Amino acid sequence: QAQLVESGGGLVQAGGSLRLSCAASGRTFSSYTMAWFRQAPGNEREFVAGISSSGGVTYYANSVKGRFTISRDNANTVYLQMNSLKPEDTAVYYCAADTAGWRIRADINVYSYWGQGTQVTVSS
Repeated sequence: QAQLVESGGGLVQAGGSLRLSCAASGRTFSSYTMAWFRQAPGNEREFVAGISSSGGVTYYANSVKGRFTISRDNANTVYLQMNSLKPEDTAVYYCAADTAGWRIRADINVYSYWGQGTQVTVSS
């Protein structure tokens, strides 16, 4: 059964860094666009960053541009390097796979596979 598993979340002080990982198993995700979303308490799930199947194209939400970097390797893993973290980055972070499109899309409804999420807490 295909699944995505996130790891790397935790508690960090403002200005610190974390690196999230998303390991895919059960099928090959290397041909799919992948993305990271996040959801803070009381808020809707929002797009954070996306990466094309080749890894050559990336796209970021304005709120994280210049601080976060999405990448992927050939071993079915997607990463999110988060630097200069702010308290407003506190959320559960999810990775997701878009199996139907080739463009990076911020629409939550186009992603067909989701991980269980990993908590990121940034203290002030």
